[in-house]
Amino acid sequence: MAAKQANMPTPRKNTNNTFLPVDDQAGINLPAGDASPDAIQSEKITAFNDCDFARTMGMHITRAHDGYARVEMDCTGKCSPRMVAHGGAIFSLADQAFGIAANCGSTERVAVSVHIQYIAPARGALVAIAERISDNGTCDTYRVMVHEGSRVVAEFEGVAFRVSPE
Repeated sequence: MAAKQANMPTPRKNTNNTFLPVDDQAGINLPAGDASPDAIQSEKITAFNDCDFARTMGMHITRAHDGYARVEMDCTGKCSPRMVAHGGAIFSLADQAFGIAANCGSTERVAVSVHIQYIAPARGALVAIAERISDNGTCDTYRVMVHEGSRVVAEFEGVAFRVSPE
């Protein structure tokens, strides 16, 4: 038991200077039990924005709530040899939007299936907008549209499995 405790992430304090519990499965600080829905959303948005990969990719969540997210990323430094946004960068942006839209509420979800269709090349600032389009009680489906300005660059669809009750 002591070895497990030694490997657990250290809880961090929220803005009210109270400790947040740590999910020892994922190492994510979860909002305190008495936190309001707004505080829960804020903590989750912060966790997604502050993760190493999001920072490396330059992704930033500009808006999110349960079932919806808007995430921005500049393509600079993320280009293929053809000098357009790399498909992996576009996929990562869509996946980030999917992830926060699926996990911004009180229910935790994990991706079980995703598909992306690349529609047009991109070179500048991208915006991914994720929306829940169906909910069958066990799995939810999300559509993510990636735009460069008003032009659609990619369409992503993801299915998320619920791993915690509401």
